[in-house]
Amino acid sequence: MKGGQRVRRTERRIPARVPTASPAAARLATDAVEPSRAGATWFAPFAVAWLCLWTVQLTPTQLLLPLQLNTPDGADGWVLGVVYSGLVFALGGVAAIIAGPLAGTLSDRTRSRFGRRRPWMAGGIVVTAVSTAVLGLQHTVVGVAVMWVGVSAGIAVASAAYTALVADQLPAAQRGTASAVIGATQAVGIIVGVGVVIGFALTVQQGYLVLAVAILVLGLPTAALLPDEPAPLGMAESTGVRRLLSRLWVNPLAHPDFAWVIVGRVLVNIGNALGTALLLFFLMYGIDDSNAEIDLFVLIAVYTVFVVAASFAGGWLSDRLARRKVFVAIAAVFQTASALLLAGWPSLGTAMIAAALLGIGYGGFSAVGLALAADVLPAEEDHAKDLGIVTVAASAPQLLSPLLGAGLVAATGGFTLLFTVAAVASLAGALSVFAVRGAR
Repeated sequence: MKGGQRVRRTERRIPARVPTASPAAARLATDAVEPSRAGATWFAPFAVAWLCLWTVQLTPTQLLLPLQLNTPDGADGWVLGVVYSGLVFALGGVAAIIAGPLAGTLSDRTRSRFGRRRPWMAGGIVVTAVSTAVLGLQHTVVGVAVMWVGVSAGIAVASAAYTALVADQLPAAQRGTASAVIGATQAVGIIVGVGVVIGFALTVQQGYLVLAVAILVLGLPTAALLPDEPAPLGMAESTGVRRLLSRLWVNPLAHPDFAWVIVGRVLVNIGNALGTALLLFFLMYGIDDSNAEIDLFVLIAVYTVFVVAASFAGGWLSDRLARRKVFVAIAAVFQTASALLLAGWPSLGTAMIAAALLGIGYGGFSAVGLALAADVLPAEEDHAKDLGIVTVAASAPQLLSPLLGAGLVAATGGFTLLFTVAAVASLAGALSVFAVRGAR
């Protein structure tokens, strides 16, 4: 009897252990079944979400913030405006570096009735919208900087959650397509935002208000429409602050492929940001363009056409051929050529050609680069955190590089060194991809 009781007690204990599966076990179980292919009902809201995020981030960096911070009337005033812009962008970049991975880590372990990613998508969008609306009311550099930090943090939080969906819900054969959507909407977002502001002759304040309303009305519903799967078994356990912060670190020695992907994304995005973030100032003061705002829109339009074409062509081919690295490297070389052209022959005509080359380069890189990153993620249980790092590696240079660019312009009183450094960074990014061994 006693022996039988002991057996029965043992049998009762066995099921009690099942719900406490470790993250590693959950990862093995998840890896065994690849997600099914997504259709238009998934990709449509995903594209709208990214279009809104990119429009709100890039319209200010390309047009509204330079106009808001421009100081043309003082002694050597335009250089001071460039420096102010660089400082504001840099503070936003720091906010994104902190907010993106942290929100991703929390998202990976969120368990709520609204889902795992959805609260962070919606929350990030709301913070972005409020900060954008208030940003238009600022008239001091400090006020602009504080509210731009809010915009950057909100976008980083939402981006981390949306990017995690690529690894959560798509098979490897569709990740290039999803990356192409993100890359293409980046370019389209610039032209839509700048086009609306210029086309309707909006003031800076009106421009910010339109952006804030747009991301609420169009972007917020995507958080409800996109599916949000619950956290895998064992991943939503409570975590102390120290342990949570420790998870933000990814050991580059233990995961060298992921580390090299991050290095490449940082370098290529530095090159892209140096070539684009101060473009309005280049037109106004580098080549004395009297129609700088209109020509900026034209350059963005040329850039957009080639970004969209290269994004979808590169993403489709990389999925079809199951190869990533060669597309990433070639794209970065195109971007290098664009910067060299502007460094050697600065004029509106060469800027048009450079815009096309930059569009091909950055469109191809952004489409395939994210897919490459998704292929070498270190851990299944940290999708959002790791892809948050990947997103920050793309967005933070876009916000930090203007500070470097401002220093280069202030030091030389021109833009030649700026574009030369952009070319060097882009070429270094092209070479770094060949250090990735775990993907083709």
